[in-house]
Amino acid sequence: MKELLRSTDPVKLAMASALLEGEGITTFEWDVHMSVLEGGLGILPRRLMVHPRDHFRACAILRDNDIGAD
Repeated sequence: MKELLRSTDPVKLAMASALLEGEGITTFEWDVHMSVLEGGLGILPRRLMVHPRDHFRACAILRDNDIGAD
């Protein structure tokens, strides 16, 4: 897996994931449980991961939709 996006904003992660899933790119969200353990303060970022073969195309899709890291 290759990291595509790191953010503390769950809305941004959900939007990015929905865009990519719509293009046929499977995404995985890592560190979800770690961010829950910190008490919902939004301190620990979550990571959106994709398969290495999809990384270049996924980066282009996020860039075209003005979705970037925090």
